[in-house]
Amino acid sequence: MPHVFDWIAAARPKTLGAAIAPVVVGCALGAKISGHFDWWLAFCTLGSCGALQIATNFFNDALDSIKGADTQARIGPKRITASGVASPRAVKIAAWLMLAVATLLAVPLFEARGLPILFIGIPSLYFCFGYTGGPVPLAYRGLGELFVILFFGFVAVTGTAFVQTGEWYEAAIVAGFQIGCLSTVLIAINNLRDVAEDGQTGKKTLAVRFGVGFARAEIVGLIVAAHAAGIYWFEQGWPRAFTLPLITLPIGLFVAWRVIAEPPSRGHNRLLAMSGGQLLLFAGLMCWGIVKSADVMR
Repeated sequence: MPHVFDWIAAARPKTLGAAIAPVVVGCALGAKISGHFDWWLAFCTLGSCGALQIATNFFNDALDSIKGADTQARIGPKRITASGVASPRAVKIAAWLMLAVATLLAVPLFEARGLPILFIGIPSLYFCFGYTGGPVPLAYRGLGELFVILFFGFVAVTGTAFVQTGEWYEAAIVAGFQIGCLSTVLIAINNLRDVAEDGQTGKKTLAVRFGVGFARAEIVGLIVAAHAAGIYWFEQGWPRAFTLPLITLPIGLFVAWRVIAEPPSRGHNRLLAMSGGQLLLFAGLMCWGIVKSADVMR
């Protein structure tokens, strides 16, 4: 029987920053612009996004094992299904339970903001499974990065700000792009690390389709783009939202250097953890910069 720590590992804590970061940034932005912050809606948004992330990870764990994408040659962290610790059925049940939690926590969001929450929520629920399952599994078609930057970037940040304020903001789109880029770094490192195994098992990630050189350039480009887009805040009269996140740039540059210098290996697990840390720190500093900026943009 799997231990509680096995389930924690299967939830992939290193990746959960991708669910936390967009919510805190969206909340900070919405509160700053509107002058109002709803703690209950923020809690439900964070809980729902976190449950969606964990459900995605559970489905990924079970379905990759069923499809043979996780093998004994795996150099990433141990998977609870492929290692035989838990059955695919048990892991999929856990994933469906997390989707149920996400749905329940989204009810107050729907009550507060209406139909737009359904338009955001229903595709999000589906793609938790559709990332690795269904007729067109995104991760197996090289669409994983697009999924992350769209749903854990644009949708999560703009949606969170909308939940707080009932309005859609251009600034949230920019913030969503920045957070989405750094969230996508996580999956890009993961795919680079596993390029050899994925190539053998038919999982056609971008790293498999276009090679290691492309995957390295992708990671560097995402890190640079996340920081470069911050010029928007400077131009809008919120310079701290641009300058404070720059504190994390050395972490990103170190990750970029090691990605280029190291062949895909277990060492990329450490880079994955560092990128997750950078994402959370970047989001925290951006929130600080937003809160400390002028009350009105230019």
